[in-house]
Amino acid sequence: MSSKKEHDTYATRVVQMLMMFNEGKRISVEELAEEFCVSERSIQRDLKRFSFLPLEKKGGYYSLADYCLGKFNTEDIHQFATFSGIRELYPELNDTFIKSILNVKMNKGIDVKGLKYENLSHKVDNFNNIAAAIVMKLCITFSYSDTVREVHPYKLINTNGIWYLVGVDKGTLKNFSFSKIQMLEVLQQSFKEDADIIKTLKEHKGMWVTQNHIEVVLEVDASVSEYFLRRDLLPHQKVLEHTAEGLVVSTQVAYEEEILKVVRYWIPHITITSPAYLQEKLEKTLKDYLKL
Repeated sequence: MSSKKEHDTYATRVVQMLMMFNEGKRISVEELAEEFCVSERSIQRDLKRFSFLPLEKKGGYYSLADYCLGKFNTEDIHQFATFSGIRELYPELNDTFIKSILNVKMNKGIDVKGLKYENLSHKVDNFNNIAAAIVMKLCITFSYSDTVREVHPYKLINTNGIWYLVGVDKGTLKNFSFSKIQMLEVLQQSFKEDADIIKTLKEHKGMWVTQNHIEVVLEVDASVSEYFLRRDLLPHQKVLEHTAEGLVVSTQVAYEEEILKVVRYWIPHITITSPAYLQEKLEKTLKDYLKL
């Protein structure tokens, strides 16, 4: 296996090359080999990994296609809003609305109070290196909870203001808190994406990503039903019944605590009907708490 220094050098080189292309620079294999002190063959191998980019080659120089550089319009803003998870924040995100909220005079009547996001400014290199590894399907290693892990990275996901890495560790799909990842290394070893995992990620709606969901059915009292009808408060929420007494809803969660903390918040207006052991577990924890 290559040394840590070689891993770090490779990861840094790849990220810097991506940044050069993104900045519109025209670069040659010879210049890159000289700048990074590697062989031209290594650079050519790196460029093959950038097949996902619309690169153009003219006179021995590689560059990113012009249409990818510096031409932003309202459609780009719409796509960015969708990517950032704020598309549904607004009643409509057409050209007229986008222009109005970008207008200083027009947007004075709008105020958005979003989540407070964790500060990751000191981990920019780790973030960029993981993002590059995901795109190029490269294995990574890092220390997490005092354990060194080799992971196939699939996705960086932000949930409620916190970033998580979703990846496969020893054949199991897991969630890793990005801020807890230490001693990151990007390996030159590639991995083959699993079609089932890609499907799971596309269908993901909850806080945690997993391939083994727990199906839960709950009864919601009429006094709070409107909140569950207004928007989905539960991952994969489905309304099974809607009567004058309230709602019967189903949800899919990755871990027991994911649903238990929601139910605790809505006590006494919500009850778990299936699986029964979850309601029993909830009641026991509450009784234990009251005994303190």
